[in-house]
Amino acid sequence: MQGVEYEYQLYRKKLIDIILFRNFRKKRSTAYWWELREAASTSGIRGYIKKQQYHKLVESYNAFIPLQVSFSEKPTMPHGISGVFISSGAKIGKGCTIFHQVTIGSNTLSDSRHCGAPTIGDNVYIGCGAKIIGNVTIGNNVRIGANCVITCNIPSDCTVVLEKPRIISKDNSHNGFISYSDFTNQTNSVNSQ
Repeated sequence: MQGVEYEYQLYRKKLIDIILFRNFRKKRSTAYWWELREAASTSGIRGYIKKQQYHKLVESYNAFIPLQVSFSEKPTMPHGISGVFISSGAKIGKGCTIFHQVTIGSNTLSDSRHCGAPTIGDNVYIGCGAKIIGNVTIGNNVRIGANCVITCNIPSDCTVVLEKPRIISKDNSHNGFISYSDFTNQTNSVNSQ
């Protein structure tokens, strides 16, 4: 009898998943994410269901944006929430633009200088792949370039970019793709000579 009860519980869970989550993959806009986020903060069974849908949606985009994050208003996310990680303690101001693969993370090492979560001001532009880590304050009207790593406070009205890349010249570069099997065949033929 225990096996039948267990199978019934699995069937029931699968049925609930189908009913609750059948259409959320079709809705890819940031507006839908925000709508679910707002609805998930309500109490009762509706809030519980919306909270489950919210977590499932965020997880499906390989993102982590907990409901505890403090947003002054809905941020602009031109490429959606794909790969975005925002720590629970983060505070994000009005008019912020957040691109894909951004990390706004906490530093929980107690012996660190910037232990805590970031506070981001109003009208901040965060380029794709940027990392803002620890208890740092980003001022208002700041632009953070792609792939920048921020671990210190940034004053208002600034632009932050990486240093110019180092160029290493090499003659006769071959940038074509070689499969591993072709590579090993070439290596073996050179070694046998």
